[in-house]
Amino acid sequence: MYQLDITLKRGQSLAARDRGGTSDPYVKFKIGRKEVFRSKIIHKNLNPVWEEKACILVDHLREPLYIKVFDYDFGLQDDFMGSAFLDLTQLELNRPTDVTLTLKDPHYPDHDLGIILLSVVLTPKEGEHRDVQSSIHSFLHWRICEIKTMLMRKSWKRSSKELSENEVVGSYVSVKSFFWRFQTQSLRLSDVHRKSHLWRGIVSITLIEGRDLKAMDSNGLSDPYVKFRLGHQKYKSKIMPKTLNPQWREQFDFHLYEERGGIIDITAWDKDAGKRDDFIGRCQVDLSALSREQTHKLELQLEEGEGHLVLLVTLTASATVSISDLSINSPEDQKEREEILKRYSPLRIFHNLKDVGFLQVKVIRAEGLMAADVTGKSDPFCVVELNNDRLLTHTVYKNLNPEWNKVFTFNIKDIHSVLEVTVYDEDRDRSADFLGKVAIPLLSIQNGEQKAYVLKNKQLTGPTKGVIYLEIDVIFNAVKASLRTLIPKEQKYIEEENRLSKQLLLRNFIRMKRCVMVLVNAAYYVNSCFDWDSPPRSLAAFVLFLFVVWNFELYMIPLVLLLLLTWNYFLIISGKDNRQRDTVVEDMLEDEEEEDDKDDKDSEKKGFINKIYAIQEVCISVQNILDEVASFGERIKNTFNWTVPFLSWLAIVALCAFTVILYFIPLRYIVLVWGINKFTKKLRSPYAIDNNELLDFLSRVPSDVQVVQYQELKPDPSHSPCKRKKNNLG
Repeated sequence: MYQLDITLKRGQSLAARDRGGTSDPYVKFKIGRKEVFRSKIIHKNLNPVWEEKACILVDHLREPLYIKVFDYDFGLQDDFMGSAFLDLTQLELNRPTDVTLTLKDPHYPDHDLGIILLSVVLTPKEGEHRDVQSSIHSFLHWRICEIKTMLMRKSWKRSSKELSENEVVGSYVSVKSFFWRFQTQSLRLSDVHRKSHLWRGIVSITLIEGRDLKAMDSNGLSDPYVKFRLGHQKYKSKIMPKTLNPQWREQFDFHLYEERGGIIDITAWDKDAGKRDDFIGRCQVDLSALSREQTHKLELQLEEGEGHLVLLVTLTASATVSISDLSINSPEDQKEREEILKRYSPLRIFHNLKDVGFLQVKVIRAEGLMAADVTGKSDPFCVVELNNDRLLTHTVYKNLNPEWNKVFTFNIKDIHSVLEVTVYDEDRDRSADFLGKVAIPLLSIQNGEQKAYVLKNKQLTGPTKGVIYLEIDVIFNAVKASLRTLIPKEQKYIEEENRLSKQLLLRNFIRMKRCVMVLVNAAYYVNSCFDWDSPPRSLAAFVLFLFVVWNFELYMIPLVLLLLLTWNYFLIISGKDNRQRDTVVEDMLEDEEEEDDKDDKDSEKKGFINKIYAIQEVCISVQNILDEVASFGERIKNTFNWTVPFLSWLAIVALCAFTVILYFIPLRYIVLVWGINKFTKKLRSPYAIDNNELLDFLSRVPSDVQVVQYQELKPDPSHSPCKRKKNNLG
């Protein structure tokens, strides 16, 4: 056993991987297939200075140290920037050595990708591991000597042959048992190491405002926004146009992975259409200097610029996630489940409103995965995501039918969240290859049922090769979940950036056109009543008009919506479901996937997007606006179509309440209460975040595109457990 002390000093002339001619490099160190250290990320720098130290235990010197440099990007799509090997057998013991490694790409060995400078010290390691190895060698030596002694005492060949075989088998079993105990101990140490990567707390940040920011535009104003970064976590605020004193009022959470906290890097930018955004200034927040369970108001002076940023920062302890191995249910597990049920019982409605529920995901195995390697195998691992919570399984090497048998637990902050389970293939030299994905809304989960989910493609529109077996359990408080529905939805800070796609633009245009055509057709229908195209229909409409206008009261508006919801509900339970599968959206999603592949190839060849960057920004904005308008109309339709029964029932409760309030309370009193609340809200809570409860409710209702994406595909009958048993018996 050896100890390898490494000081990662700096890099020089590294490869540019970003559009701006820079990179966000970080370094991975591996021995064999195991990652032993990962450096921090240096942003927008081709000559980064790390000055980080790492201590690595090495079993033997035959395996070289493998150094890989990556450019950080969203998610798992980090760009490869080069690799190098360090031969440990060439190092002198107990002597510091400066090492310069030239980075190369194995696929393009002639390309120079810069250098990495290290300082390393290799020393023999004494201690527990050496004692274990010595014990193993002593045990083997003793067993071999015993066998030889017993063999020498025997006079006939047959008995000595039998005795030697028996003794060898016995010795093998003993040694195997010894090694098994040693390996189990190592696995437990590995589990402890894995748990150290779980977050140890949550930092809640509220971006309040900016004061006296630097003017970057010719009109003496700016269009500021703010970027936050804590490790690999990112958040970007909305853009506030034409102001030097922006009011953001945005709240988001980061995870704390270190006991001491960490450093939050904050940069302010001015949005410049058609050009690169202008830098306004930067500042930092040292979380180790802040006390926990307390809200801190911070006024931060922007360095390299002008003005201040005002933040509210709260550090809280968290036990929201955990990873464990799948085992047989024990009485302790049953007691733990009973405690969880009590925790989210109806009697504990007002205890920690943010703690809505509990989610347990058992990732059991996968079958028939896609072969990503040239050997016809894959090295699959699984990523489980719930909003901004992300956990990984271990990698099963050279296997298309991996078994993970891992249990992940999460605290649910929003019952309308979607659980995403993605399978990747680990690649030594490149970013992980996508193998398949499923998206499961929490409200559609059937507790305690092991199901085979067909893996989908990246767009979640069609099947890909393989199925994954999951067992999911959801426990939540319905009242807390309902109240949580009326506050802003948590924004995901690790998301792929929007990109221009003519197929996506066309799809959003058609979706918006369909929503608009509903209103146009309704207008044509009303106009036909005025024109007496159908006398019976016009006469009925005229009588209805007189009756409604003469008897109209304000409470009838929510009452009509309530009747519409009730009518659709009875249609569903009577088997006359008027919800139709949106084949138009589904077909266009599949076409979009093929079109995106073509667009990617064309853009790589021609570089067309880079040449018309300004036009691309405008087209992406139009594309997003069309999506928002179409999604708004589709969400209203899906609310009344009972696409998500929980939300439709919640709408019924709210409409009943509004009907009763409007019936018994005069309108002027309602308007008076609303106005008093609006005028005094700023005085009562200066840093409150404004929200619209109706829009927050609709944001939880899936659009037609999301309905297609969350649709569960039927697995191949050959993957069912009963079918496999029959095949095995046959």
